[in-house]
Amino acid sequence: MGQSEHEPDATIIEFPTGGAAGRLTRGSDGVLRYGDLNPALTELLDLRVHAFTGREAVVEVGGPRLTYRELWHSASRIAGGLQDHGIGYGDRVAVHMPTSARWVQAFLGALLSGAVPVLVPDSLPAAVAERVIADSSADFVLGPDGPLPDSAAYIDDGAALGDPALLCYTGTAARRPVPTGVELTNENLLSAVSSVVGALDLPAYGLRNLVLLPLAHASGCVDQLLPTFAVGGTVVLAPRPHRLADVLAAERIDTVSATPRIFAGMLPELTARGAGAGVRRISKACHRSERAAAAAPASLTAALRGLFPAARQWSVWGATETSGIGLMVDDTDRDEPGTTLGFAFGGTELALSGPQAGAGRGELLCRGPNVSRRYWNNPDASAARFSGSWFHTGNLVRIDADGLVNAVLPVRQRQVSGF
Repeated sequence: MGQSEHEPDATIIEFPTGGAAGRLTRGSDGVLRYGDLNPALTELLDLRVHAFTGREAVVEVGGPRLTYRELWHSASRIAGGLQDHGIGYGDRVAVHMPTSARWVQAFLGALLSGAVPVLVPDSLPAAVAERVIADSSADFVLGPDGPLPDSAAYIDDGAALGDPALLCYTGTAARRPVPTGVELTNENLLSAVSSVVGALDLPAYGLRNLVLLPLAHASGCVDQLLPTFAVGGTVVLAPRPHRLADVLAAERIDTVSATPRIFAGMLPELTARGAGAGVRRISKACHRSERAAAAAPASLTAALRGLFPAARQWSVWGATETSGIGLMVDDTDRDEPGTTLGFAFGGTELALSGPQAGAGRGELLCRGPNVSRRYWNNPDASAARFSGSWFHTGNLVRIDADGLVNAVLPVRQRQVSGF
């Protein structure tokens, strides 16, 4: 432990960075960074399209099945259509539709046009969604109805690592009239992708990931969709999550990604059907939007172990401001109390703030290449939650000598918090 120069009452908690350590170097601002990132997310994806052109990229159960070539072609035509509507570099395009293959096409189309996609969760009440779209200053809205823009294929390749690449909104109408927009750069997204691929040891031989997380959230888009594409895998979407036992078998699923709540809802059907023998990875997104401070309960971990006996299980904890990642724990063989949040991974570093920080207890702070630097159009919120390179999570935790983070109490949110 060492005293932070940025936070006079914070204690820096040192931690191992795992397999990514050799790829990380510390910048002049003290933040660890990957040294081998592509200049922009679109370039990484373009390379993967050419490497895996004939593989299935997206499968919507009961809907379209698109190879990498087909997905990229349709997205580039959407980008061309957006260009015809005057959309270009730095403009904002809202993606407001249910999780589907169409959502993926629209999201990639917005990226390829040079615009910044604005993720608007389909679950938001209509009035709140309208306020989010207005707050984002969106220049165009890609919605669920009618044809998507279509014209000659176009790809904008002028972005750089520090440029905004995604605007995610976090929060609920119950907490604030308008959720808070989080700006994520190409570096944030590419760093999160590298961290997830490395931490989960994702293979490049045909990963088939059943993603049950909402794609309009960082946990679904940044932490599952993009890493799966980064290794040439197939994202399988089940917009109507029933008969999942049949989906696991028919789609040869080897990875399942969901929240603890979604997994708990799956248990009765999967237990009755005895499905899951082919699954090799379970990724539980344990984000604050679902639970204030407790990790996935040990009972759920044990139940999933029984259903998926050949699978490794990970719990991933993070916030939208950290690109949805930050802490991870391999709980394949763990039967720990439900307060375990995990170890820092990738380039994420931790600090504690508060009078008991020196004793390993306080508010959790995060910094890293995946961590946003500010909120969109909200300088007061940015000043309250971002200090130097550190993001104040608002979570009271304790960190043991090995770097394991455990929640202490339910999150006491600051007024600007959107969780």
